[in-house]
Amino acid sequence: MGKQGSLRSPRRSLFLDGSMNVKSSFVMKNSQSRCMDNSHFNAYKGISNGRRQMFLRKHVRSAVFMFALMGSFFLLDSLMLSIVHYMNHQNGSAQRKSNGSQDERIGHVKDEKTPRVMYGRLLSLASAALAEFRQDPSTLWEEPYKQASAWKPCADRQNQGHQGKTTKSTGFILVSANGGLNQQRVAICNAVAVASLLNATLVLPKFLYSSVWKDSSQFGDIYQVEYFMNLLKDDVDIVKELPSHLQSLDIEAIGSLITDMDIMKESKPNYFVEAVLPILLQNRVVHFLGFGNRLGFDPLPFKLQRLRCKCNFHALKFLAKIQQVGSLLVQRIRKYDGTKGLLDKKLLGKFMPTVPMKLNDPSRGPSKYLALHMRFEMDMVAYSLCDFGGGENERMELEAYREIHFPTLVARLKNTKFVSPADLRKLGKCPLTPEEAALMLSALGYKRGTYIYLAGSHVYGGESRMQPFTSLYPNLVTKEDLLTPGELAPFKNFSSQLAALDFIACATADVFAMTDSGSQLSSLVTGYRTYYGSGRAPTLRPNKKRFARILSENGNIEWNEFKERVRKMIEEGQRARVRRVGRSIYRQPRCPECMYHCPHLLVAVHLPATGGMAHPVAEIFGHNAVMHQVSRVTVYNFAFVYLCFGLFEI
Repeated sequence: MGKQGSLRSPRRSLFLDGSMNVKSSFVMKNSQSRCMDNSHFNAYKGISNGRRQMFLRKHVRSAVFMFALMGSFFLLDSLMLSIVHYMNHQNGSAQRKSNGSQDERIGHVKDEKTPRVMYGRLLSLASAALAEFRQDPSTLWEEPYKQASAWKPCADRQNQGHQGKTTKSTGFILVSANGGLNQQRVAICNAVAVASLLNATLVLPKFLYSSVWKDSSQFGDIYQVEYFMNLLKDDVDIVKELPSHLQSLDIEAIGSLITDMDIMKESKPNYFVEAVLPILLQNRVVHFLGFGNRLGFDPLPFKLQRLRCKCNFHALKFLAKIQQVGSLLVQRIRKYDGTKGLLDKKLLGKFMPTVPMKLNDPSRGPSKYLALHMRFEMDMVAYSLCDFGGGENERMELEAYREIHFPTLVARLKNTKFVSPADLRKLGKCPLTPEEAALMLSALGYKRGTYIYLAGSHVYGGESRMQPFTSLYPNLVTKEDLLTPGELAPFKNFSSQLAALDFIACATADVFAMTDSGSQLSSLVTGYRTYYGSGRAPTLRPNKKRFARILSENGNIEWNEFKERVRKMIEEGQRARVRRVGRSIYRQPRCPECMYHCPHLLVAVHLPATGGMAHPVAEIFGHNAVMHQVSRVTVYNFAFVYLCFGLFEI
């Protein structure tokens, strides 16, 4: 109505103005010339009225035309908006149906663009500090403790006089491993050790399809099957399939199905001997379903511990197609084609770059890069029960995710006392946010231009969470940035194979940093770098409890104090320690079962003899022995000489 009124108002004003002009003209002409007769006046008035009507008709038609045109535009605009809205609604519904579970897994990215900042003051201090950095100290790219270079791999060496397997197989062990790439890797190595312990034949492990990972890859889609079987043939019998006469068995009905609910986490070897071996002997087959972390690390016979190291560090070699694309990825991260050493050789195989480093063009940019495993996917964030400053919407979203994917956790929370998010953070139970990771790197002294490879790349919160990180470190790349769609196509929808590419990029990095030391990828990459890194593959592992305490002083801590405390925290985590009792052999392989320590070889001369023992070390490392912490290092030093150089047989 307002628009119509505005259109009528000019017409009315035009009419009034026209009438007034005619009247004024008539009065003036009548006073100036009284001899003008009525006929002249009527003619003049008629001409004026005709002109006025023609003027009004012309403008009325124009106004009507403009009004109709504008109405058409409004109608068309409304129609287009309706169509777009409908299409968005349909596409959104379809995408939620087809990609919902993937988004709920680790690929979830929120649409919000507003940066999520928890430590604004420290972030400003870090930004100011980075602006002053011109060059990284060389020590940032080196191991701080030279003792690390003294440890050498030896898990694949056979003891002198090794006779191989001599007894008949007790039966067949099936394993269906759960989880992602790295959980499955641990399950494979543990299965090899258990098969050797029970003198059983291992059927090539299978991988369970997970509603979280949504990957149908099997062993042969990730690892080289023939290489795996051949390398371990002297330690354990491995076959590709169960014999035909056993394939028809109802394994669950005969009581040969053993799930993770039946086995205590990190069980001792005695459990498998006492509980599993009788079933194996009776039914000739046992099927482990899940088998995640079900074999403990200590106490364990030396032979089995070494076999697990041999399986993890030597037998599990990635498929050629993974090595090939992994080689492309590493070359593009480094910006040159030169080789880097043993880590490259073991992970890239025949696809290892062969161009000598001295021939590389320095103008192509720096070769050093830092790989960062940002363990901040939605499943990790939801399971942690921590608060990350996202408000009520984030809390409700994570709660809904837990209801779907972690029902056991939700049920447990209802029956136990709830630990507050603030207390969880103080205890070091919360994964680091991208903002916290950036603060850690800046405190250590990595300059703003540091080239960083981000493993995984599916960060919960997306751009809103990553913005604080990229504001400090803009040179951040992922495999999706460096590889073409065609190169990534064979790995699409295979998360474990994509994880293998991240494993390669992280393991071969000049420096590897993690935000959560408990994740399987971080643990296995750390162990791989320790085993093959020759003391030149530093790893940054934060102590989350200490870091949370430091960050809690965001309001008043000075930058110099902050960076000093962070540096001490990281350096303490880099000490070249012997693996402690109960710790993962895959993450900490510095022990005589896996590696030897050159400077300590002569210590064995001073080890006192043990009365009544024909061979003290053979007895200490025997199958029934339990090593005590007080004498462990001394025994290890003595064992290095013999075990790693094959001077006697256990």
